[in-house]
Amino acid sequence: MTHVIAYLSYEPFLHVDLGLFQLSPHGVMIAVGVLIGARLTLPRAAQRGITADQVLDPLTWALLGGIVGARLAYVLNHLGSYADRPFDVVRVWEGGFSLLGGLAGALVAGYPKLRQLDIPLWRYLDAAVPGVALGIAVGRTGDLIIADHLGKPTEFFLGYVCPTGPTGSPCVAPAGQAVHQTALYDMVGAALVFALLVWLARRPRREAFLTLVFAASYGLVRFVEGFFRLDVTHGTGLNGSQWTALVVGVVAVGALVKLRASSPPSERSGEPAERGDPRSRRVRT
Repeated sequence: MTHVIAYLSYEPFLHVDLGLFQLSPHGVMIAVGVLIGARLTLPRAAQRGITADQVLDPLTWALLGGIVGARLAYVLNHLGSYADRPFDVVRVWEGGFSLLGGLAGALVAGYPKLRQLDIPLWRYLDAAVPGVALGIAVGRTGDLIIADHLGKPTEFFLGYVCPTGPTGSPCVAPAGQAVHQTALYDMVGAALVFALLVWLARRPRREAFLTLVFAASYGLVRFVEGFFRLDVTHGTGLNGSQWTALVVGVVAVGALVKLRASSPPSERSGEPAERGDPRSRRVRT
């Protein structure tokens, strides 16, 4: 493999030394992504009768659950790495998180608070998923800055040229040769999912529709992206994220088909129901 055409080539910026501790651009951009996603959710939630406090209370629990879920999913998928050093499981400052595990953990931790506030799950999620997609795209810029999630060797023109110095994750190709920059693929995919959700949300939709579209479309992004990663497959041919994305995507597509079949004819034809028509009410689930 030779370095012939315009591969991405730059020195990663791994951290800022603040004396007592080091600040990672990766963590900073994840935080920025969360803030942007939450800010985008607030007006969309208000349109559905959900106040700012009702958005932020479950979100606080969801963030805590997301951290636990992201770490737990990563550890479960890399159990062999912790067999001889089990206490390293808690060394979260060294990295090792799963985005899909984080989304699952956020859902599990936030759901009881939604029940307590008597907010329908689908209504809350429909307001949140555009912000989630945009937050993922923004957060992935941190991975690009530190050159994380580097994948298999490639000659693709958007491949990342391995530098001579350290990177956020191991670069399996020799210095000067390229590997797949899967964080870039995920950033672009999440941005496209965000654009799709914003376009679909231009007119009223039945509850759960936007959430299911997010699950199916981002699931597809992660499934395809997984073929360019270096994650362990445990002999199955697919990594843990791909299996998760596949299951979630298939379930979401099936639910979308069922949701469409149960929709009034005017919704299936794409015509909005008349104002005041009972068919224009969203289904509470």
